[in-house]
Amino acid sequence: MPSTCDLCAKKPWFGKQVSHSHRRSSRRWDPNIQRVKASVDGRTVRLNVCTSCLKAGKVVRPAVKAKARTTEA
Repeated sequence: MPSTCDLCAKKPWFGKQVSHSHRRSSRRWDPNIQRVKASVDGRTVRLNVCTSCLKAGKVVRPAVKAKARTTEA
């Protein structure tokens, strides 16, 4: 799964993990990417979106289709 947001282009950033004895090793911080269905130009598509974009309301979710109710007599 890609670790880049389709909306804001947020991607992993890199740094050092420092232990108690101050030994350093490389590490990577990944953004919290979720795969969601979104409505884009009137059609439903799947996007990889970070949770900060979801919380900010940058994603328009598609309308839920109502199921036809059947009444059994």
